[in-house]
Amino acid sequence: MNPLSRRSFLKRAGAAAPMITAAMSVHAREKTAMSKPNIVYILVDDLGYGDLSSYGATDMQTPHIDEIMDAGMRFDQFYANSPVCSPTRAALLTGYYPDCVGVPGVIRTHKENTFGYLDPNVTLLPEALKPAGYDTAIIGKWHLGLEAPNLPNLRGFDYFKGFLGDMMDDYYTHLRHDINYMRENDREIHPEGHATDLFSQWAVDYIHEREQADRPFFLYLAYNAPHTPIQPPPEWVTRVTEREPGIDQQRAELVALIEHMDSGIGKVVKALKTTGAYDNTLLVFVSDNGGQQNVGADNGELRGTKVQMYEGGIRVPMGVVWPGKIAPGSRNTECACMTMDLFNTACAAAGLPAAQDLDGANLLPLFRGEADDVGERTLFWVRREGGGNGGLVHYATRRGDWKLCQGGGAASPFELFNLAEDPLEENPLPRNHPMFRELLQAQTEHVIRSGSVPWQPPT
Repeated sequence: MNPLSRRSFLKRAGAAAPMITAAMSVHAREKTAMSKPNIVYILVDDLGYGDLSSYGATDMQTPHIDEIMDAGMRFDQFYANSPVCSPTRAALLTGYYPDCVGVPGVIRTHKENTFGYLDPNVTLLPEALKPAGYDTAIIGKWHLGLEAPNLPNLRGFDYFKGFLGDMMDDYYTHLRHDINYMRENDREIHPEGHATDLFSQWAVDYIHEREQADRPFFLYLAYNAPHTPIQPPPEWVTRVTEREPGIDQQRAELVALIEHMDSGIGKVVKALKTTGAYDNTLLVFVSDNGGQQNVGADNGELRGTKVQMYEGGIRVPMGVVWPGKIAPGSRNTECACMTMDLFNTACAAAGLPAAQDLDGANLLPLFRGEADDVGERTLFWVRREGGGNGGLVHYATRRGDWKLCQGGGAASPFELFNLAEDPLEENPLPRNHPMFRELLQAQTEHVIRSGSVPWQPPT
C-alpha cells in the first residue's frame, strides 16, 4: 500500500499498453492516442453542498454548472478527501489518501504554518497519463508546493499557467503575503484582471490551441473561487442584489462570486464544443471541500462547515459528463466516492490498467451505469492544522452508513453516527457501540500506515 515510484508506475503502465511504445511509428501512436478521450477536471475552492441552483440554492443562478449536472451523472454522496484544500488536491493527483503522500494539512508560505510536503517520489496523474499519449496542463491554483521539486512542471505537467500558492489576498493583485505566485511554467508573470476571469480565459486559450493537435489532453482547471476573500466584480454583486431583494450583503457577494465563476466555466465548456473536443471529453466538476459558512456559504441541510469533519465540511457537489458514455440526467445517490477516485478513473478512461495498490477506486463502471457502487471499503478523512489546533490532526472514518468523526476539530471527541438513520448527525451513538470500536481500530491502522510518510520537507 505504499505509493508507487515514478519508475514502477510507468514501467507497469507501459508494459500493459504496448500500443504506445517507442517501437511504433509517430503516426501510429498519434492515431491511437486520438482514440482516447480528452480529460478535463474542474476543481473549485470551498463551494458548499447547497451553493448551486442544481443542489437546492434558491438565491443562486448557476446555469453552466447545472448543465454539467444535467448532461451526465450527478453524485449525491461525493466527498472531498479533506475539509481543507491541499490534502484534497494531493488525493486527486495521486490516488492516495493525502496523509499517505505527505499532505495531511495545508501547504503554505511560512514553515511554522505549513502542514504538508508532497512526497517527491509518488507518481502524479499527469505523469501517469503519459504512456497513453496525453499532453497535460494545469490552469489555476496548484497549492502543493512553492519550490522544487514540488512544482507543476517538475511533477508531470507539460504546461502550467496559474497560481502556486494557497489563497490570494486579493483577486486583482493576485498577491499572497505581498508575494507574487503567478507563473507561466517557471516564469513569474503579472497578469491584469480578476483571477477567475484569467483562469477561465487561459483554459479557453489552451483548448483552442489544442484544436489541431493529434494527441488527447488532460486539463486540470483549478479555480481559487469561491475561496476568501469574497471579492466578486462589483457588477456581479449589483445583478444579485437587484434580482434578490432583501438578500444579506455578505450572502450577495458570495452568490456573485459563484455566479461569476459559473459564467467562466460556461466559456470553458463552450470552447470544448466549438473546437469539437466536447464529444470526446470526460469532464468532471467538483469542489475541494465544503463551504465556509461564516462568509455566507450554504452547505444545504448538512451539519458543519469547511475545516470540520461533519458532512458539511467534506461532502461536495460533483457532476461528470462524457457524451455517449454517460447517460444524461443520471444520478448516483448511494455510493460514497472520494476525490482520490478520480486518479484511477482518469487512467481507466485513458485505457491504462488500474493501479491495484492505490487507495482510489475506478468510477467508470458507475459513470456508465454498469455498477451501483465500488464495493465495500472503509474511507478516511484527515486534517492537520495549526492555529487553534496546535498542529494536531483530526480524522473521520466511514464504512457503509457508519461514520466515526472528530467533527469539530482536533480537540473534539469522537462521535459515531449512522448516516442512513441520522443524516444530519444530530444524535451520536454510545461509545460502547460495537461500530465505535471497529471504526476506531480501522482508523488506528490507517494512522500507523500514514505515520511513516514525512509531512515536512527535509532539512
